[in-house]
Amino acid sequence: MGILSRTWTLTKVRLVLATRNRAFFFFSLVMPLIFLVGAVVFIGNHTQWAGYILGAILTTTVMGSFWGLSVQLVTFREQGILRRFRIAPVGAGPMLASSIIANYFMALPVVTLEILVCRFVLHMQNWGNLPAIVVLVTIGSATFSSLGLIVASVTNTMQETQMINNLIWMGFIFLGGATIPIGSFPHWLQHVSLFIPAQYLATGLQSAATWQASFWEVLEDSVALLLGLFVAFEMSRRLFRWEPEAKAPRSAKLWVVAAFVPFLIFGAWENYHGSQLKRVNTNYHILREMMPGQMTAPR
Repeated sequence: MGILSRTWTLTKVRLVLATRNRAFFFFSLVMPLIFLVGAVVFIGNHTQWAGYILGAILTTTVMGSFWGLSVQLVTFREQGILRRFRIAPVGAGPMLASSIIANYFMALPVVTLEILVCRFVLHMQNWGNLPAIVVLVTIGSATFSSLGLIVASVTNTMQETQMINNLIWMGFIFLGGATIPIGSFPHWLQHVSLFIPAQYLATGLQSAATWQASFWEVLEDSVALLLGLFVAFEMSRRLFRWEPEAKAPRSAKLWVVAAFVPFLIFGAWENYHGSQLKRVNTNYHILREMMPGQMTAPR
Protein backbone atom coordinates (compact mmCIF):
# COMPACT_ATOMS: atom_id res chain seq x y z
CA MET A 1 0.00 0.00 0.00
CA GLY A 2 1.51 3.32 -1.10
CA ILE A 3 1.73 6.54 0.88
CA LEU A 4 -1.22 8.11 -0.98
CA SER A 5 -3.38 5.04 -0.39
CA ARG A 6 -2.52 4.96 3.33
CA THR A 7 -3.20 8.69 3.61
CA TRP A 8 -6.63 8.31 1.99
CA THR A 9 -7.51 5.36 4.23
CA LEU A 10 -6.49 7.37 7.29
CA THR A 11 -8.50 10.35 6.02
CA LYS A 12 -11.69 8.28 6.00
CA VAL A 13 -10.96 7.05 9.52
CA ARG A 14 -10.22 10.60 10.70
CA LEU A 15 -13.52 11.83 9.26
CA VAL A 16 -15.37 9.29 11.38
CA LEU A 17 -13.35 10.12 14.51
CA ALA A 18 -13.73 13.89 13.98
CA THR A 19 -17.52 13.62 14.04
CA ARG A 20 -17.23 12.07 17.50
CA ASN A 21 -14.99 14.83 18.90
CA ARG A 22 -17.12 17.59 20.40
CA ALA A 23 -14.36 20.22 20.54
CA PHE A 24 -13.44 19.66 16.90
CA PHE A 25 -17.10 19.74 15.89
CA PHE A 26 -17.69 23.01 17.76
CA PHE A 27 -14.68 24.97 16.52
CA SER A 28 -14.85 23.70 12.94
CA LEU A 29 -18.59 23.67 12.34
CA VAL A 30 -20.70 25.35 15.04
CA MET A 31 -18.59 28.41 15.85
CA PRO A 32 -18.43 29.70 12.23
CA LEU A 33 -22.22 29.51 11.98
CA ILE A 34 -22.53 31.49 15.23
CA PHE A 35 -20.34 34.21 13.72
CA LEU A 36 -22.46 34.18 10.57
CA VAL A 37 -25.70 34.64 12.54
CA GLY A 38 -24.06 37.49 14.45
CA ALA A 39 -23.01 39.11 11.18
CA VAL A 40 -26.56 38.86 9.80
CA VAL A 41 -27.90 40.63 12.89
CA PHE A 42 -25.12 43.22 12.83
CA ILE A 43 -25.23 44.44 9.22
CA GLY A 44 -28.99 44.10 8.76
CA ASN A 45 -29.96 45.32 5.30
CA HIS A 46 -26.61 46.91 4.45
CA THR A 47 -25.93 44.71 1.43
CA GLN A 48 -22.79 46.67 0.52
CA TRP A 49 -20.97 44.92 3.35
CA ALA A 50 -22.23 41.41 2.53
CA GLY A 51 -19.17 40.41 0.50
CA TYR A 52 -16.79 41.86 3.07
CA ILE A 53 -18.60 40.01 5.86
CA LEU A 54 -18.47 36.81 3.81
CA GLY A 55 -14.69 37.11 3.57
CA ALA A 56 -14.44 37.61 7.33
CA ILE A 57 -16.76 34.69 8.11
CA LEU A 58 -14.91 32.37 5.72
CA THR A 59 -11.66 33.39 7.41
CA THR A 60 -13.05 32.44 10.81
CA THR A 61 -14.32 29.14 9.44
CA VAL A 62 -10.97 28.23 7.91
CA MET A 63 -9.05 29.27 11.04
CA GLY A 64 -11.27 27.04 13.17
CA SER A 65 -9.08 24.14 12.04
CA PHE A 66 -6.24 25.61 14.12
CA TRP A 67 -8.16 25.05 17.35
CA GLY A 68 -9.99 21.92 16.26
CA LEU A 69 -7.03 19.88 15.08
CA SER A 70 -4.64 20.82 17.89
CA VAL A 71 -7.22 19.81 20.51
CA GLN A 72 -8.13 16.66 18.61
CA LEU A 73 -4.54 15.45 18.23
CA VAL A 74 -3.71 16.01 21.89
CA THR A 75 -6.92 14.22 22.89
CA PHE A 76 -6.03 11.24 20.68
CA ARG A 77 -2.53 11.09 22.16
CA GLU A 78 -3.75 11.30 25.78
CA GLN A 79 -6.39 8.63 25.18
CA GLY A 80 -3.90 6.27 23.53
CA ILE A 81 -5.66 6.40 20.14
CA LEU A 82 -2.47 7.44 18.33
CA ARG A 83 -0.71 4.41 19.80
CA ARG A 84 -3.19 2.17 17.98
CA PHE A 85 -2.46 3.89 14.67
CA ARG A 86 1.25 3.29 15.19
CA ILE A 87 0.68 -0.47 15.13
CA ALA A 88 -0.14 -0.15 11.43
CA PRO A 89 2.67 0.71 8.96
CA VAL A 90 1.80 4.41 9.07
CA GLY A 91 4.29 7.24 9.41
CA ALA A 92 3.81 10.69 10.91
CA GLY A 93 3.51 12.30 7.47
CA PRO A 94 0.42 10.37 6.28
CA MET A 95 -1.10 10.65 9.76
CA LEU A 96 -0.84 14.44 9.81
CA ALA A 97 -1.78 14.83 6.14
CA SER A 98 -4.94 12.79 6.69
CA SER A 99 -5.89 15.14 9.54
CA ILE A 100 -5.56 18.15 7.25
CA ILE A 101 -7.51 16.56 4.39
CA ALA A 102 -10.30 15.31 6.66
CA ASN A 103 -10.63 18.76 8.20
CA TYR A 104 -10.88 20.32 4.74
CA PHE A 105 -13.68 17.98 3.68
CA MET A 106 -15.59 18.77 6.87
CA ALA A 107 -15.22 22.52 6.31
CA LEU A 108 -16.51 22.48 2.73
CA PRO A 109 -20.24 22.12 3.60
CA VAL A 110 -19.98 25.00 6.08
CA VAL A 111 -18.17 27.20 3.54
CA THR A 112 -20.81 26.41 0.93
CA LEU A 113 -23.64 27.23 3.36
CA GLU A 114 -22.03 30.54 4.31
CA ILE A 115 -21.68 31.59 0.67
CA LEU A 116 -25.32 30.70 -0.03
CA VAL A 117 -26.55 32.60 3.05
CA CYS A 118 -24.60 35.73 2.08
CA ARG A 119 -25.83 35.53 -1.51
CA PHE A 120 -29.52 34.90 -0.85
CA VAL A 121 -30.17 36.06 2.73
CA LEU A 122 -27.81 39.04 2.91
CA HIS A 123 -28.44 39.74 -0.78
CA MET A 124 -24.78 39.90 -1.74
CA GLN A 125 -24.75 41.59 -5.16
CA ASN A 126 -22.61 38.91 -6.86
CA TRP A 127 -20.80 35.66 -6.16
CA GLY A 128 -17.39 37.30 -5.98
CA ASN A 129 -14.47 35.48 -7.58
CA LEU A 130 -15.42 31.92 -6.61
CA PRO A 131 -12.27 30.24 -8.03
CA ALA A 132 -10.05 32.59 -6.02
CA ILE A 133 -12.18 31.98 -2.92
CA VAL A 134 -11.87 28.21 -3.35
CA VAL A 135 -8.09 28.44 -3.76
CA LEU A 136 -7.69 30.61 -0.66
CA VAL A 137 -10.03 28.42 1.42
CA THR A 138 -8.11 25.30 0.36
CA ILE A 139 -4.65 26.73 1.06
CA GLY A 140 -5.79 28.53 4.20
CA SER A 141 -7.44 25.41 5.62
CA ALA A 142 -4.22 23.41 5.17
CA THR A 143 -2.06 26.21 6.60
CA PHE A 144 -4.03 26.78 9.78
CA SER A 145 -4.46 23.03 10.25
CA SER A 146 -0.67 22.68 10.10
CA LEU A 147 -0.21 25.52 12.60
CA GLY A 148 -2.62 23.72 14.93
CA LEU A 149 -0.74 20.45 14.48
CA ILE A 150 2.58 21.99 15.43
CA VAL A 151 1.06 23.36 18.64
CA ALA A 152 -0.20 19.86 19.43
CA SER A 153 3.23 18.43 18.65
CA VAL A 154 5.08 20.61 21.18
CA THR A 155 2.63 20.48 24.10
CA ASN A 156 2.33 17.68 26.62
CA THR A 157 -1.12 18.27 28.11
CA MET A 158 -4.49 19.63 27.07
CA GLN A 159 -4.00 22.53 29.51
CA GLU A 160 -0.78 23.58 27.75
CA THR A 161 -2.43 23.24 24.37
CA GLN A 162 -5.38 25.42 25.30
CA MET A 163 -3.14 28.07 26.85
CA ILE A 164 -0.96 28.42 23.74
CA ASN A 165 -4.02 28.19 21.48
CA ASN A 166 -5.72 31.03 23.34
CA LEU A 167 -2.70 33.32 23.00
CA ILE A 168 -2.28 32.68 19.29
CA TRP A 169 -6.02 32.69 18.56
CA MET A 170 -6.47 36.14 20.10
CA GLY A 171 -3.90 37.50 17.68
CA PHE A 172 -5.53 35.75 14.73
CA ILE A 173 -9.02 36.99 15.56
CA PHE A 174 -8.40 40.58 16.62
CA LEU A 175 -5.30 41.57 14.61
CA GLY A 176 -5.83 39.61 11.40
CA GLY A 177 -8.94 41.36 10.08
CA ALA A 178 -11.30 38.46 10.69
CA THR A 179 -13.49 40.36 13.17
CA ILE A 180 -12.31 44.00 13.12
CA PRO A 181 -11.51 45.61 9.75
CA ILE A 182 -7.79 46.33 9.52
CA GLY A 183 -8.65 49.63 7.86
CA SER A 184 -10.16 50.80 11.16
CA PHE A 185 -6.92 50.17 13.09
CA PRO A 186 -4.55 52.97 14.11
CA HIS A 187 -1.71 53.37 11.62
CA TRP A 188 0.90 51.63 13.79
CA LEU A 189 -1.36 48.65 14.47
CA GLN A 190 -2.00 48.18 10.75
CA HIS A 191 1.74 47.64 10.31
CA VAL A 192 1.74 45.08 13.13
CA SER A 193 -1.11 43.18 11.44
CA LEU A 194 1.15 42.46 8.45
CA PHE A 195 2.98 39.89 10.59
CA ILE A 196 -0.23 37.97 11.44
CA PRO A 197 -0.97 34.88 9.27
CA ALA A 198 -4.73 35.52 9.47
CA GLN A 199 -4.24 38.88 7.76
CA TYR A 200 -3.22 37.25 4.48
CA LEU A 201 -6.21 34.94 4.53
CA ALA A 202 -8.72 37.63 5.56
CA THR A 203 -7.44 40.24 3.10
CA GLY A 204 -7.42 37.76 0.23
CA LEU A 205 -10.90 36.39 0.93
CA GLN A 206 -12.43 39.81 1.50
CA SER A 207 -10.94 41.12 -1.75
CA ALA A 208 -12.11 38.07 -3.70
CA ALA A 209 -15.63 38.16 -2.19
CA THR A 210 -16.20 41.92 -2.27
CA TRP A 211 -14.22 43.21 -5.23
CA GLN A 212 -14.02 40.00 -7.31
CA ALA A 213 -10.23 40.26 -7.12
CA SER A 214 -8.46 38.05 -9.64
CA PHE A 215 -6.19 35.21 -8.59
CA TRP A 216 -3.16 37.33 -9.50
CA GLU A 217 -4.35 40.04 -7.12
CA VAL A 218 -4.41 37.57 -4.22
CA LEU A 219 -1.25 35.75 -5.33
CA GLU A 220 0.88 37.21 -2.54
CA ASP A 221 -1.68 36.13 0.07
CA SER A 222 -1.66 32.60 -1.38
CA VAL A 223 2.15 32.37 -1.50
CA ALA A 224 2.50 33.57 2.11
CA LEU A 225 0.00 30.94 3.27
CA LEU A 226 1.68 28.21 1.20
CA LEU A 227 5.10 28.91 2.69
CA GLY A 228 3.58 28.89 6.16
CA LEU A 229 1.94 25.55 5.33
CA PHE A 230 5.16 23.86 4.22
CA VAL A 231 7.18 25.08 7.22
CA ALA A 232 4.54 24.24 9.83
CA PHE A 233 3.77 20.80 8.36
CA GLU A 234 7.43 19.76 8.19
CA MET A 235 8.06 20.92 11.75
CA SER A 236 4.99 19.13 13.08
CA ARG A 237 6.03 15.96 11.21
CA ARG A 238 9.48 16.00 12.78
CA LEU A 239 8.18 16.73 16.28
CA PHE A 240 5.21 14.33 16.13
CA ARG A 241 4.81 11.96 19.10
CA TRP A 242 2.65 8.84 19.20
CA GLU A 243 2.92 7.98 22.88
CA PRO A 244 1.46 10.05 25.76
CA GLU A 245 4.55 9.13 27.81
CA ALA A 246 6.86 10.81 25.29
CA LYS A 247 7.16 14.36 26.62
CA ALA A 248 8.30 17.30 24.55
CA PRO A 249 11.04 19.42 26.16
CA ARG A 250 10.26 23.02 27.06
CA SER A 251 12.57 24.22 24.31
CA ALA A 252 10.29 22.53 21.76
CA LYS A 253 7.75 25.30 22.24
CA LEU A 254 10.13 27.64 20.46
CA TRP A 255 9.27 25.75 17.27
CA VAL A 256 5.83 27.35 17.42
CA VAL A 257 7.55 30.71 17.01
CA ALA A 258 9.74 29.31 14.22
CA ALA A 259 6.62 28.23 12.32
CA PHE A 260 5.68 31.90 11.95
CA VAL A 261 8.99 32.87 10.31
CA PRO A 262 7.52 32.98 6.74
CA PHE A 263 4.91 35.50 7.92
CA LEU A 264 7.55 37.56 9.70
CA ILE A 265 9.49 37.73 6.43
CA PHE A 266 6.42 38.69 4.41
CA GLY A 267 5.42 41.22 7.07
CA ALA A 268 8.84 42.88 7.00
CA TRP A 269 8.79 43.05 3.20
CA GLU A 270 5.26 44.47 3.16
CA ASN A 271 6.14 47.12 5.73
CA TYR A 272 8.95 48.46 3.57
CA HIS A 273 8.01 47.69 -0.04
CA GLY A 274 4.53 46.18 -0.22
CA SER A 275 1.11 47.57 -1.12
CA GLN A 276 -1.06 45.39 1.12
CA LEU A 277 -2.07 48.19 3.49
CA LYS A 278 -2.88 50.50 0.62
CA ARG A 279 -5.28 47.92 -0.79
CA VAL A 280 -6.81 47.25 2.63
CA ASN A 281 -7.38 50.94 3.38
CA THR A 282 -8.73 51.72 -0.09
CA ASN A 283 -11.29 48.92 0.09
CA TYR A 284 -12.29 49.83 3.65
CA HIS A 285 -12.84 53.51 2.91
CA ILE A 286 -14.92 52.73 -0.18
CA LEU A 287 -17.20 50.51 1.90
CA ARG A 288 -17.38 53.05 4.71
CA GLU A 289 -18.51 55.73 2.27
CA MET A 290 -21.30 53.41 1.12
CA MET A 291 -22.54 53.13 4.70
CA PRO A 292 -21.72 56.38 6.53
CA GLY A 293 -21.31 56.25 10.28
CA GLN A 294 -20.87 52.47 10.45
CA MET A 295 -17.87 50.45 11.53
CA THR A 296 -15.59 53.44 11.99
CA ALA A 297 -12.92 53.96 14.58
CA PRO A 298 -10.85 56.95 15.66
CA ARG A 299 -7.65 57.31 13.71
